[in-house]
Amino acid sequence: MTATKRPAPAGPGGRPSSDPDPIRVSFRRYAGVRTRVLEVGDPGPEPELPRRSLRRKSAAAHLRPTAPRLVLLHGYCDSADTWRPALEQLAAAGIPAIAVDLPGFGDAQPLRPGPMLPQLDAFTTAVVREQAVLGSVVLAGNSLGGTMSLRAAQNSRLPISGVVSIAAPGFVDSWLIRTVARYPLPLRLYSSLPVPVPGFLVRKVAEQLVPRLLYADSAAADATQVQRFTALFPDYRATKSRLEQARQLVAELADAYRLDSVQVPLLVVACGKDKLVTAASGRQLHTLVPHSRLLVREDWGHCPQLDDPVEIAELLTYFAASAVRTTQAKRAAATASEAVSEDTAAG
Repeated sequence: MTATKRPAPAGPGGRPSSDPDPIRVSFRRYAGVRTRVLEVGDPGPEPELPRRSLRRKSAAAHLRPTAPRLVLLHGYCDSADTWRPALEQLAAAGIPAIAVDLPGFGDAQPLRPGPMLPQLDAFTTAVVREQAVLGSVVLAGNSLGGTMSLRAAQNSRLPISGVVSIAAPGFVDSWLIRTVARYPLPLRLYSSLPVPVPGFLVRKVAEQLVPRLLYADSAAADATQVQRFTALFPDYRATKSRLEQARQLVAELADAYRLDSVQVPLLVVACGKDKLVTAASGRQLHTLVPHSRLLVREDWGHCPQLDDPVEIAELLTYFAASAVRTTQAKRAAATASEAVSEDTAAG
């Protein structure tokens, strides 16, 4: 009998568990918020550089063609870990990318009292400006991350070459999000219970709901990812706090977008099995931004980076390359036009 070597068990994203992890983990500060960063590809800029030096390097970077750098933003009650499987695929392809914990989630410092979106805007702006030092930035966000990517694209002063919005809320939302916004009697009763619900019961419910809400097929849910989500709801108090925060966020989404300001290439991803943000929401966003491209995948759920990280990584890679070419061509044309105008005026 000939012995055969059994392959090492696969880790997240299909990587053999015996292989070294290609993802570098660090902690940085953006807009005054200390957070965790997952990174693949070329190392990021040195945090010690003065802001003025960063601006000069960023401006110089945009005068020459550069490879795209992906900045990945997660959704509500999620963390940068949602992008780990896709980051492994991007690392294998040699694509530089980072994923960050947004303020209030993962290992980031908490949000301050008051409106949430302006705080997240300031944070996202700082991440983009840092990464723009090294190359052309393409933002990709899932759910709340999709919202933040769109809001960043509305700022013409930010050095962004393209945006991928995956299941961004605030357009045609599901019954669940509408329920949170209306704050019906069952939710009010839960929040005002005189006797807290036992923690083990809260966790049990979360373990059942999370796979159904995030994945296209709950049976295919990764246990590690599910555990990461359920850890956000360890007890009644934490769950009540997250519910109140979600209500505030849904209210802010009512006035979150100025889509006529989005001029960079935009790819809208809508997912047919999304139970939180319907595919109709993506179609509506595509209609509101005429130059955008729309991809509808009937077999993806709310977090396609968990359903199909291989295809998501390929999609981001191809779109980023196309978006950077388009944006750089527009900038070159604008520069040439300005030069012709100056020559004409001088003559």
